Amino acid sequence: MKAKRFFQIIMLVVVLVMLGGSALAQQPIPKLTIGVDQANSPKDVAVTLQIVALMTILSLAPAILITMTSFTRIIVILNFLRQASGTQAMPPTQLIIGLSLFLTFFIMGPVFENINTNALQPYLKEEITARKAFDEAVQPLKKFMLNQTREKDIALFFKIAKLDKPKNASEVQMRILIPAFIISELRIAFQIGFILYLPFLMIDMIVASVLMSMGMLMLPPIMISLPFKILLFVLVDGWYLVVESIVAGFKV
Repeated sequence: MKAKRFFQIIMLVVVLVMLGGSALAQQPIPKLTIGVDQANSPKDVAVTLQIVALMTILSLAPAILITMTSFTRIIVILNFLRQASGTQAMPPTQLIIGLSLFLTFFIMGPVFENINTNALQPYLKEEITARKAFDEAVQPLKKFMLNQTREKDIALFFKIAKLDKPKNASEVQMRILIPAFIISELRIAFQIGFILYLPFLMIDMIVASVLMSMGMLMLPPIMISLPFKILLFVLVDGWYLVVESIVAGFKV
C-alpha cells in the first residue's frame, strides 16, 4: 500500500507539472521529510546501524570496484591503447570507462554469482547472520585476487608489515592481499601497454624517416602516421584481439 501511495504521489506531481504553473499553484504539493526519532527497542537501533553500514558500503563501492576487481587492469590497458594510437581523445573517456565496467562485470560474473548464491540470498532469507554473509562474500573475491597476484607481491607486504609468512592462502589477510593485487594488476597492465606501443611506434619511426628523407621537415609526422595506425588497427581487428587478450588473461 505504501508503494502504491508513493506511486500515486509521483503521478500527481507529474500531472500537475504538465498542467502548468497555474494549476500547480492551486493544488497542494506533498512534501518529503526526514526526521530523527527516539528508538523504542534495541531492534530499532540495530536496523539504524545496518542502514548506516549499508550507506557506508555504497559510498565505498566505486573504490571497491576499482581496487578489488579486474577494472584496474582493463582501464589502464585501454588508456595505453588510446595514447599509443595517437587519437588523443578518441575513443572518449566515458566510452572507455563504460567498456571497462562492462568487461569487469563480464569477467567477474562467476564471482558475483557465487557471492549472490552463497552470501546475499541466504542473508536476505534470514538463513545466515550478517557476519556469516560477509565471510561467505569475501571468500570468492579473495580467491579471485589470489589467482591474479604474484607471491612476490604478497611477500613484499608481509615483509613491510613485519608479519610471519603464511602457511597457506587462507592465512593471507585482505589488508595484505588488496595492495598486492593492485600492484600485480598494474605490472601486467604496463607490460601489455608496452606491447601495444611497439607496432604504433614502428609506424611513427617509418613515417618520420620517410619525411626526413624527402626533406619535408615542417610536416608533423603524426598527421601522416595517424591514418596508417588506424588502418593497421582495423586490418588486424584490433578491438577483438585486445578484448580477447584482456579476458583470457584473468584466472577466474
